[in-house]
Amino acid sequence: MIDFDAIWRFQDEVRTVVNACLGNCIWDLNYNPGRQCIELELERHLDDEELAMLSSQLTLPADYDGEGTYGSMFVIYP
Repeated sequence: MIDFDAIWRFQDEVRTVVNACLGNCIWDLNYNPGRQCIELELERHLDDEELAMLSSQLTLPADYDGEGTYGSMFVIYP
C-alpha cells in the first residue's frame, strides 16, 4: 500500500529545495506508482553546474533523467 501522506511530504520537500536553489521553476511534480518514484520536470533546462547543485541539495536519492519537453527531468526515490 502506498503511503500518500509520506509522498505528499516528500513532494513538498522537493518543491522547497527546488524553489530555494532555482526559484519557482517546477513544470510537473508527481508520483509514478509504476516506477515507485517521484518524477520532476522543471520549466527550464539546467546546465551541468545547476544539475550538480540541485542533486546535492536534495535529501532523497535522485537521478538526472534527461531533458524533457519543458526542461530538465529528475527521478526521486522516496
